[in-house]
Amino acid sequence: MKNKQKVKGKLRSYLNVPLILGFVLVLVNIGLYTINLTCGFIVSGFLVVYFVVVIAMLASAKPGLMDELVSFATEYGQIQKRLLKELELPYALLDEEGRVIWINKAFEEVVEKDRIKNHLVHTVFPEITKDRFPTKEEDEVETSIKFGERDFRVNMKRIDLKDMALLSDTVEVTDDYDGYLTALYLFDETALNIALKELDNQSLVVGLIYIDNYDEAMESVEDVGQSLLAAFIDRQINQYVAALDGIIRKTEKDKYILILRKSALAQMIEDRFMILDDVRGISIGNETAVTLSIGIGVDGLTYSQNSEFARNAIDLALGRGGDQAVVKYKDKLNFYGGKSQQKESNTRVRARVKAHALEEIISSKDKVFVMGHANGDADSFGACVGIKWACTILRKECHIVLDEISTSLRPLVDFYRSSPDLEEDAIITGNQALEIAEGNTVLVVVDVNRPSITQCPELIRRCKSIVVMDHHRQGEEYIENATLSYVEPYASSACEMVAEMIQYIGNDEKPKAFVSECLYSGIVLDTQNFTTKTGVRTFDAASYLRRNGADVTRVRKMFRENAVEYKTRADAVRRAEIFNKVYAISYCLADGVESPTVLAAQAANELLNIKGIRGSFVLSDYQNKIFISARSIDEMNVQIVMERMGGGGHMNIAGCQLQGETIESATELLKDTLTAMIEEGAI
Repeated sequence: MKNKQKVKGKLRSYLNVPLILGFVLVLVNIGLYTINLTCGFIVSGFLVVYFVVVIAMLASAKPGLMDELVSFATEYGQIQKRLLKELELPYALLDEEGRVIWINKAFEEVVEKDRIKNHLVHTVFPEITKDRFPTKEEDEVETSIKFGERDFRVNMKRIDLKDMALLSDTVEVTDDYDGYLTALYLFDETALNIALKELDNQSLVVGLIYIDNYDEAMESVEDVGQSLLAAFIDRQINQYVAALDGIIRKTEKDKYILILRKSALAQMIEDRFMILDDVRGISIGNETAVTLSIGIGVDGLTYSQNSEFARNAIDLALGRGGDQAVVKYKDKLNFYGGKSQQKESNTRVRARVKAHALEEIISSKDKVFVMGHANGDADSFGACVGIKWACTILRKECHIVLDEISTSLRPLVDFYRSSPDLEEDAIITGNQALEIAEGNTVLVVVDVNRPSITQCPELIRRCKSIVVMDHHRQGEEYIENATLSYVEPYASSACEMVAEMIQYIGNDEKPKAFVSECLYSGIVLDTQNFTTKTGVRTFDAASYLRRNGADVTRVRKMFRENAVEYKTRADAVRRAEIFNKVYAISYCLADGVESPTVLAAQAANELLNIKGIRGSFVLSDYQNKIFISARSIDEMNVQIVMERMGGGGHMNIAGCQLQGETIESATELLKDTLTAMIEEGAI
C-alpha cells in the first residue's frame, strides 16, 4: 500500500481555493437557469471544463509540490543547523551527566575541541558541576566563571526530551520518563568587566588623617625645633599622597582630609599604609615618636556616605589606640598597622570629663544596670562594683547583671556579697534585669565593647541609654549609638578606669574598703601583679585604693588556686610546641577543671617567660567552643591575629572563640593564620 501524503493547515486551505470557487460558480449557474437557459448551458459547459482542469492540475501537481516542500524543509533545516554551527555565540549541548555531546564553532574557539567533546564539562570548567544544572522547577540558571584570562557569564537552559520522544516513531517512552538535555551558552563579559573595574578604580574615596600625639611630640622637642618637626610631618604626608595622585588639605594643626581614587587606595593597602612607618620614623630630637590614625570610607552610594564611613573609621582607629589605618566598606572593616606600643597619658583630664558626663547621665535616670563580659573575671566584676558604688553615692538604684560565676571569680563575688549593708538584689541575672528594665534606665557596660559577648546582649537592645567603659581596642563589632563611650586602650584594666572616675563623682566621698578591694583585685588580675601593661596611672589608682582600705594580702589569698588547677596549668606549659621558632602554642585540658579558659590565660602568660618567644597561644575546650588565649610582651600584636580569627582584645592580651572546631583543627587554623600573616608582613 502506497503511503498517502496529505497536506494540512494553511497550505491545504490555499490548495482548496479553486475547488471552493468552482462550487460557488455552480450555485451561480443554478441561478442563471431561472433567468436564461442559454446562459445557463454555456456556464455549465465552462464549469465542466473548469473542474476537469482544476482536478487534473491538483492531481498531477501534488506529488511535485510535496517533493518541493520536503526539499525546502530539508534545506531550511540545513540552513538552521549551519547558522547554529556558525553562530558567534558559544553554544553547547550537554547530556544528563554533564557530558558534552555537541558544540558550535564559537565554542570550539573558546576551548580546544578534543578537550571538551565527549568529556564532562566540569573537566574544563570546574565551576560548572552537575548540581548546578537547571532543574524542572528552575529551568534556567545563570552563573559567572573565569576561563583563562576571560570572564564569561554562563546561561544554562533545560530541554526536556519527553515531548520530543512521544512524537518519534522510533522511540517509545514511559510516563515517568524525564530525560533532558542542557543547552549551555557562554557570554564573554571580559571587556565589560574591565570597563566596570576601570570605572570602579576611578571612583573617589574620602579619608581622614589625624596625628595621635601632636602636642606630646611637640613638647618633647625644643621650641626652635617644633616648627621644623611640624614641617617634616606635613612634607611626609603630602609627598605620600602626591605620589598617589591624591588631594590632601590640612584642616587643623593635627588633622587632614584626603581625597583620592580607589585605585590609589589599592596601592596604599598593598604597601600596608607605609606612611604610618614613615611618620613614626621622623626624628629631629623628639623623644616621642609621632603616630598617625587614618580612617577611609569607600564603596558608599554617595560621596557624603563615604565621608560618613571615613568618620566612623577614624573614630574606630582612635578607639583602638591610634597608629593604624581603618578602611570601612559598605559591609566590612579592614585594619592595618597598630604595631607600636601605646603610650599612657599622664593627664587625667579626660577621666574627669567622662566622670562628670557619667554623673549627669546616672543622675537623670531612675534605674541603672551594670554588666561586664560573659565568663566574667575579677576585672569586669570589680568595675561593676565600682560603678555600683558611684550610683550609691548619687542615691540611684543599681543592679549588677551576672549570670554565670566561674570558680576563679566566686571568691570575689562571695566576698562582695558578705559586705555589710549590701542589698539582696544587688546582683541579678540577665532574665531578671529584662523583667524590671524600664524606659528611664541606663545600662553601663564595662570591660567589653562587643555586644555579642556581654552577660546579656538582649539588655543592650532593651535599654535606650547605654554607657561603654572599656580598655580593649574596638573591633569590627562594637556597641553602636552609645550615649557615652569611654574606651582607653592604654589603660591596664577597666578597674583602673573606674577607680579614676569615682574620684570625681559625688562630694569627695571615699569608697568603702570592700569596694576598693574589688577594684584592686581587677587591677592585680589584668596586670599580672603589676608586671604587664602597667603605667604611672595604674600605680596612682592602686595607691588610691590602698589608701581606702584595699588589703593586698586578702586579695592575694582570694586568687590562690587548688592543686588540680595548678597541675593543669603546669601540664599546658609542659606540652607547649614552639612554632616557627618564636611562637609558643599549647592547649589546656578541661578534665576536673571548672574554668579551663582562666588556666589557659595563665599558662599563656607563663609561656612568655621562655627566652625568644614573641607570642604565646593556649587553647581550651569549654562549653562546646574552643577558646584561644593569646599573649605577648612587646614584640608582636596578638590582637590583630585574634581579630583575623574572629576575636579581639589588646595588643598584648587578646583571645577568640571558635565554634564547631576541635583542639587539633583549631591549632592548625591558628598555624595557618600565623603563616599567612607572616607572609603578608602583618606581624
